[in-house]
Amino acid sequence: MTTLDSQTIRGAAGELQVYVQGNGLPVVLLPSLGRGAVDFEDLAARLARAGYQAIRPEPRGIGGSEIGPASITMDDLADDVANVIRAVVPSHRRASTTVVGHAFGNRVARMLATRHPDLVDSVVLLACGGFVHPRPEIAAALAAVFDTTLGNEEHLDAVRTVFFAPGNDASVWTDGWYPHTAAVQTTATKTTSVDTWWAAGSADVLVVQPADDAIAVPENATRLVEVIGDRARLVTIANAGHALLPEQPDDVATTVLAWLHERS
Repeated sequence: MTTLDSQTIRGAAGELQVYVQGNGLPVVLLPSLGRGAVDFEDLAARLARAGYQAIRPEPRGIGGSEIGPASITMDDLADDVANVIRAVVPSHRRASTTVVGHAFGNRVARMLATRHPDLVDSVVLLACGGFVHPRPEIAAALAAVFDTTLGNEEHLDAVRTVFFAPGNDASVWTDGWYPHTAAVQTTATKTTSVDTWWAAGSADVLVVQPADDAIAVPENATRLVEVIGDRARLVTIANAGHALLPEQPDDVATTVLAWLHERS
């Protein structure tokens, strides 16, 4: 078993809590909108057992990470991750970092690769969105996920609609939602053009796309691969929606580890 270490580093807007597990080439894991590092707990453990250093920063407003100002950009969130890498990863390994972003986290990952190319070797995008918008009723259900006035069943129904493929168990994501964090992250999205981060700078990109994603619709993934060409590879995961990590953990881990082993 690998040891899990919790560290606190100083970011531009305050303290950031970071979980570090394992040794070896660094892999940074960035969670979905308004969700925390716990979503990557299983994948981090698998990465550490396979000989990698799994690094999980808590987003602003979650755990020991300070929320910072309400008005921010994607640049600010990318800089948070850059500060984490510089604080945690030895200098001789920083250029070998792979950044795995889930849903909103892959926007941050792409912004990081664009803004700090010296800190990113490759990017893995789980549920690749940002360009092609979901249907209006799906966008409305996403807003409902962060509505604290909803009853338990109504909230779970919204989570199921947005995040899970038909027949998959949405109750595993009953909790773990942080509306304040989601609001700050949404502000960052609205104040930064998609074109700024869409192509992930010049990094190599693995797109891991859920086949049944209702919010990051699959056309986003195919369009990104078409745009950046030989830098990108697309893998589709069956029977998975936007949640992906709790729905198909084995397939996700196998796909990510194969990409990392190939590049090691």
